[in-house]
Amino acid sequence: MHPLPRLQAALAESGRRVPNLWIKRDDRIGLAGGGNKARKLEFLVGEALARGATALVTSGAVQSNHARQTAAAAAVSGLACTLVLQRKLSRDVEYDACGNVFLDELLGARVVTVAADEDMDDAVARAVASLEEQGHRPYVVPVGGSNATGSLGYVECAQEIVTSGLPVDRVVLATGSSGTHAGLLSGFTALGSDVSVLGFSVYRDAEATREAVTTLAAETLAQLGDHRNGPDVDPGTVVVDDLSLGPAYGVPTAEMLDAVRLVARTEGVLLDPVYTGKAMAGLLRWIREGRLSEQENVLFLHTGGVPGLFAYRTAFS
Repeated sequence: MHPLPRLQAALAESGRRVPNLWIKRDDRIGLAGGGNKARKLEFLVGEALARGATALVTSGAVQSNHARQTAAAAAVSGLACTLVLQRKLSRDVEYDACGNVFLDELLGARVVTVAADEDMDDAVARAVASLEEQGHRPYVVPVGGSNATGSLGYVECAQEIVTSGLPVDRVVLATGSSGTHAGLLSGFTALGSDVSVLGFSVYRDAEATREAVTTLAAETLAQLGDHRNGPDVDPGTVVVDDLSLGPAYGVPTAEMLDAVRLVARTEGVLLDPVYTGKAMAGLLRWIREGRLSEQENVLFLHTGGVPGLFAYRTAFS
């Protein structure tokens, strides 16, 4: 975790009320380019190995950061890996072949690409059946690693934040499949901490995202069992803003492009176009609207995704 003094100063130049800005660099956690999925995969792959699995199967969009990190986790663990990737966006050669797609293949994963209108559950089931026919014992990693087991990685992250010595008032992040948001929220709840979590949805509308986070946080607390001392998650603490989503998941917005450029040119930190760029755009909007206090310590969680930048080069040109 480190402060963002130049970004903070740039935002204050126009006389805005700017909180104390910090960043947590989960983009620097290992597994082939870093990112938040490494925390989830630590628990998910542990469960897979405990069950005697010999292969991992997961799914996502063509430029899925989660898929790339799952491929890396499989390589580290000596497991086979099949990635079922859905072509949701019609883009260019860079989107279809660069960034995460290139890394998936470099890491040794078998990539199965399916059409936008194809049923992903069916495609995953076929991948599982194919591996079983080859004699493997496959373990299916959920989309984004977002179930109660995967979310334990962000319960652990909540503990890191609480014990860091930094008086964090609010954590800001991109909320996609909801596991990171739910894990943090359940972690702070279990620890009896009053740190709030603000998620900028990059995948679906705010109402659906709040429902997904609330449900998964409850399941994560149940998974913790006796290893917690706090109450259940209060639905009123599930704060989601979807105004930075734009037309759809993975579709660039002007606000995202501006946010990525600003952070790169003030702090030398690279955000990604699908997740952290839109979350930072949301945070900048909240600051412009005066919704955050100057006394507040805001920690922006960088969940990774930088390899995806190279698939969106034309959007920045």
